[in-house]
Amino acid sequence: MPGEKFQAAGRLTAKTAKPWGTGTRCASEDRVGRLRSVRANRLEHARVLPGDELICDAIASLTHAVTIRRPRKDVWPWLVQMGAGSRGGWYSYDFIDNGRRPSADAVEPGLQAVTVGTLFPAMPGATDGFHVLQLQRDRYLVLGWRPAAGAPPIMTWAFVLEDWPNFSTRLLVRARGASAYPFYGLPRWIGEPVIRLGHFVMERQQLLTIASRVESQPRDANRLVRRPAA
Repeated sequence: MPGEKFQAAGRLTAKTAKPWGTGTRCASEDRVGRLRSVRANRLEHARVLPGDELICDAIASLTHAVTIRRPRKDVWPWLVQMGAGSRGGWYSYDFIDNGRRPSADAVEPGLQAVTVGTLFPAMPGATDGFHVLQLQRDRYLVLGWRPAAGAPPIMTWAFVLEDWPNFSTRLLVRARGASAYPFYGLPRWIGEPVIRLGHFVMERQQLLTIASRVESQPRDANRLVRRPAA
């Protein structure tokens, strides 16, 4: 089963996706961060994202998004160091999903080398969790949960980075569940709304934290390329 992390808070929804294509923050900045939207727009919900094809007939999907005022190359290192315990954490509520250990507040060079098959533990000390299923540097990272080695994933979790105007990045995150998703033994009519709510709470915090921590780092102005507004 998809481990204690999803059992504690859930990261799934009941809506099926459609196919595609350092600094110290002051109190006012913290308030702005809390007010930042993580709502994906209608087109973002409708698009196919990398990893969608791994679960063709998803019973559930949830898409969120946040705009980060840094280029894709500055966001990517924070994604690939995710994972509980000895990794960088999940940037959400650490007392729930990281054994109260604070998630990383800086890029960890020793955690940057990930390949297909790399395990991101769901909880500290866990031997199961999310494996990297697909990745393209600075573009997308697709994680998945498999019930057994070699089995198809019963859920996927995609992080997609897209160029945005003014040196920014649009980070889209989508979780999808297959028909084998267990809902922890609960009847589906109870499990779906519970997991949907838990997912929203945890995912919102994750996206806001990632945005805040990426933006707290100095820009590498020499590598910025101005892009026209959409």
